[in-house]
Amino acid sequence: QVQLVESGGGLVQAGGSLRLSCAASGSIFGIDAMGWYRQAPGKQRELVAAVTEGGSTHYSDSLKGRFTISRDNAKNTVYLQMNSLKPEDTAVYYCNAEISWREYWGQGTQVTVSS
Repeated sequence: QVQLVESGGGLVQAGGSLRLSCAASGSIFGIDAMGWYRQAPGKQRELVAAVTEGGSTHYSDSLKGRFTISRDNAKNTVYLQMNSLKPEDTAVYYCNAEISWREYWGQGTQVTVSS
């Protein structure tokens, strides 16, 4: 009965920026961690970034420096600021949350970066 809803995806030119948001709602006592994953056509889903309840962050080495994850615990929301976007960043981005030792996934939001 927990739902994650992503927003902020869209079409952007290379070098541009997007800010993704993911809000968790439902029977939530506390969120242990939230993160972003992405899946490009023909590729496996991969971790982009994650943030714990204490604020510790983890980034994929290939994305570190361009993407920034942040959260608002009071709003049960996590954000992903994406800068200097490249065509290779094109993928469906999924929000993930670990809540009471359970994992939940959003439906995904499409990010397309044109050359």
